[in-house]
Amino acid sequence: MSLPFERFATEFSELCILRPTVFQDRRGIFVKTFRSDEFRDLGISFEPREEFYSVSAKNVLRGMHFQLPPAAHAKLVYCLSGRVLDVVLDMRRGSSCYGKSFSCQLDGQRRELLFIPAGFAHGFLALEDQSLMVYKTDAPHAPEHDAGIAWNSFGFDWKVASPVMSDRDCKFPAWPEFQSPF
Repeated sequence: MSLPFERFATEFSELCILRPTVFQDRRGIFVKTFRSDEFRDLGISFEPREEFYSVSAKNVLRGMHFQLPPAAHAKLVYCLSGRVLDVVLDMRRGSSCYGKSFSCQLDGQRRELLFIPAGFAHGFLALEDQSLMVYKTDAPHAPEHDAGIAWNSFGFDWKVASPVMSDRDCKFPAWPEFQSPF
C-alpha cells in the first residue's frame, strides 16, 4: 500500500505541495484530500473548520486574500476541474522568505493540493473556464478580519494585463504600504 500523500517542501517554511494517492478503476477515481493523523505524520498541523469552493471563468483573478489575527487561518487549496495559477505571498516578518512569492499550477488532472500556513496572502488566476477551486481553512471566515493585498503590488508577473476581478479585490492596499501583523 502506498502512502496516502506525498509531501513536497518549498523554500518557504511550512508551505508545501501535497500529491494524494489516486485510486482508479473501471468506475472512475477516488481521492482522499485530508486526514488529520496522516497530515500530522507529514509534519503538518491542520484541523479544518470550514470548507468552501469557487468556480471561475478564464482570466478571473481572486486575491490576494487572508485574515488578520486573531482570526488568521491556514488553508488547504486544490483545483477539482480546470486549471489555475495559484500564488501566495509570505507576510511573516520572521520568515527568511518575507515579501517573496511562490506560485504553482493546480489542476483537476494532477490533483495536487497546496497547504498554506497562516501569514500568507493567497490568490489565483483561472487559466481555463469553469476552474473549480476548493478551500479548507482551520478558522471560520471572519468578515471583520478579512483583508488583502493588491494583486499587482509585490512584483509577481501574472502574465495577464487586465484580469477579471471583484471591486473589493481592486481596492486592496499595495504590499509596500501594508504593515504586516504576522
